[in-house]
Amino acid sequence: MATSKLAAAARRNEFIANTIVVVLAIITLLPFLWFVVMSFKPADDIFAGIDGFFFKPTLENYTSLWSDRFASSMMNSFITSSVSTILALLIGTPGAYALSRATMKQERTMSLLILASRMAPPVAFAIPYFLVYRYMGLLDTRLGLIIVYLTFNLALVVWLMRNFFDGTPRALEEAAWIDGASLWKTFMVIVLPMSGPALVTTAILCFLYSWNDFFFALTLTRNNAMTAPVEVVNFMNYEGWEWGKIAAGGTLIMVPVLAFSLLMRKYLVAGMTAGAVKG
Repeated sequence: MATSKLAAAARRNEFIANTIVVVLAIITLLPFLWFVVMSFKPADDIFAGIDGFFFKPTLENYTSLWSDRFASSMMNSFITSSVSTILALLIGTPGAYALSRATMKQERTMSLLILASRMAPPVAFAIPYFLVYRYMGLLDTRLGLIIVYLTFNLALVVWLMRNFFDGTPRALEEAAWIDGASLWKTFMVIVLPMSGPALVTTAILCFLYSWNDFFFALTLTRNNAMTAPVEVVNFMNYEGWEWGKIAAGGTLIMVPVLAFSLLMRKYLVAGMTAGAVKG
């Protein structure tokens, strides 16, 4: 009897927990779903209220984007985000490993200096970057944006990957050294294969920062290197706000990151917990 009551209570608690999770998920996703639905609405039905609840879906908002330079801005976003993320991982991961295994007294000071680039607000760097880029001819170029994103992503890579390396056992590395492996070979053959989940997590976060950046893309670009988030703002002009294009552009901006995150969700979850417990 007592067992059946406990089982019934467990089922009831599980049902309540699942219901709460579903409700919270709906509340969280509702604005995004509304945004996606709005991207398929004709202009006359977007603010039609209840009358616009039933509408005939159209792809006009999406097709009109490609005639407004949106395709080139998406390409700019993809290139700058991908290249800056790859470079940050190539440079920052060995740096994080070096800081994790360093024994010098200045190690903590160096770590704090690296973190300082992420602590200051972006607006503090806007004028220096603008003046230097104008002098060097990097305004409105993809290379200019890549350098900016790389600067900020490096600190993120170093701190996330260092936390992971601090939690990995060093016995395998020491065994490789005893067998005659060099430090670099140990890093490439032993350490990197174990850090796959952490690398994926760090890559997603770096890509998200670069892909969603608006401030630097607005400040340092004009036409040639304009990214998708800035291009969407151009649909808000003195003639009126083109809500259909804004919704369609925002949806297209969300799709690549969402698809990549779903494909890598297994590694993303593993990477979030990597290094949480030192062993």
